[in-house]
Amino acid sequence: MRRCWTPLLLACLCTLVAACRPAADAPVPATPAPGADKPAQAVRLLTRHLRDNALDAYARDAVPPDLHARLETAWREGRTRWPLDELPLGEHLPGVLAALEAPEAEARWGKVFDRQFANADREIDSTAATLGLFGVQYVQNEGDFSDAEREHYTQIVTAMSRWAQAAPLSDPGRAHAALPRLAAAARRTGLASEADFARLGMDDSLRRMAPFAAAVKQALAGYGLDLDASLDALDASLQSQTGDTARVRMRYVLAGEPVDTVVEVERHDGRWYLSDVLRHARAALDRPAAAPAGPVDAPAAAKPRPAAAGRPPSA
Repeated sequence: MRRCWTPLLLACLCTLVAACRPAADAPVPATPAPGADKPAQAVRLLTRHLRDNALDAYARDAVPPDLHARLETAWREGRTRWPLDELPLGEHLPGVLAALEAPEAEARWGKVFDRQFANADREIDSTAATLGLFGVQYVQNEGDFSDAEREHYTQIVTAMSRWAQAAPLSDPGRAHAALPRLAAAARRTGLASEADFARLGMDDSLRRMAPFAAAVKQALAGYGLDLDASLDALDASLQSQTGDTARVRMRYVLAGEPVDTVVEVERHDGRWYLSDVLRHARAALDRPAAAPAGPVDAPAAAKPRPAAAGRPPSA
């Protein structure tokens, strides 16, 4: 049956190629302006970029062009790593990449895992529960979060804590399978130091992060956390609009837990952007240059304990 379709498909392909070839005097299509043309589309656009691991496209469409240009300058000056520094422990990402890119990193970190985490199910479950409670309290009462962020992040922290308590995080087989993939992806980035991030700039650095983002997702999927499925199923709908401001409802499922929240969006020069993303991006411009972060050191060996007690996970 497939052979019968082959000539037709080839003919259609040739026709499309011929039709799409611009004439000598045909105008070149304009590059779409950054941002979204509708409020709910602002959420869908950034979600799609995260799904595609296109962090450079995320940065381009998350802020107006003038702010993007200023962030690029601040990135090269070492004053920000936005949007990476919006991630939990994002300021340590250059050190994490350097540690994974080091020679024989797979073997080194595999030994660290075996020493600190392997088969420590109860300890990891207890730590996940404690961190979940602490994280919810912190998000609700501390930090530079808007009301919308506090509501959203509380749901995320709760879902992640429950997932971590149920996931086989202490399984040596999964860890030893994931480490080589993470190390290989880290080496593909070519980002082994803060100097590399500054030299390459924001757009190129974020573009190089794509294979590592994909590898992290793949590793998490091995533990039952399918982030791409969550992003694929995210629903965004307009709740209200008044002039250049609007409210968009986001609904998706994270680690089996429903997340339902409302975010603020705003219009600048005819394009829509998430208000909290803009706020954090502007704040990033005011930060002083950070001291260079060194590679992540392996945790110190745990003190010997009775076999029944296990070993606590490293903070």
